[in-house]
Amino acid sequence: MKKNMEISKFYHYAFPMQAVIVTCTDGGGKTNPITISWHCPISKKPPLYAISVAPTRYSHDIIKESEEFVINFVPYELVENVHFCGSHSGRNIDKIKESRFALVDSEKVKTKYIKECYALLECKLFKFISLGDHTLFVGEIVNILADDNAFTNNLLNNERIKPCYYIGDCVYTTINDTKERLG
Repeated sequence: MKKNMEISKFYHYAFPMQAVIVTCTDGGGKTNPITISWHCPISKKPPLYAISVAPTRYSHDIIKESEEFVINFVPYELVENVHFCGSHSGRNIDKIKESRFALVDSEKVKTKYIKECYALLECKLFKFISLGDHTLFVGEIVNILADDNAFTNNLLNNERIKPCYYIGDCVYTTINDTKERLG
């Protein structure tokens, strides 16, 4: 039997969603990481990827002004850093320093990426749209880097890499090794 649920928590029914850390760089050269679980690919040609950021977040205006960002795909072993970057503001602290992430220069954008992540998308801002209480930032992917051992035949090798997924209410999980090819 089904019952009516609270509409304000509608997004919980889409979870789990992969948690990523988006890096962006302010005008002074400071890199700020923000954890995002509201993100998705939206076009193959051109290659576009969208992230959703609340205007109250420190990274929001940085992305708007710098017109670029990097999406860092995070292994579950970094779950504490994922949570930290999503629950603290870069206005008040240096989250890179506190999380002890190593930053590496990107190849096609000025924003650095996180060395400990297994894959990343370098993005230049294609468009942004204010939608309700969030802004949808659409990035055109200009470069992709991935660890050699993370993918086999362009599919995530989940025997080697366990991605970090967000369930909601500060709870995280990962995937198991079950594989089944259908069709």
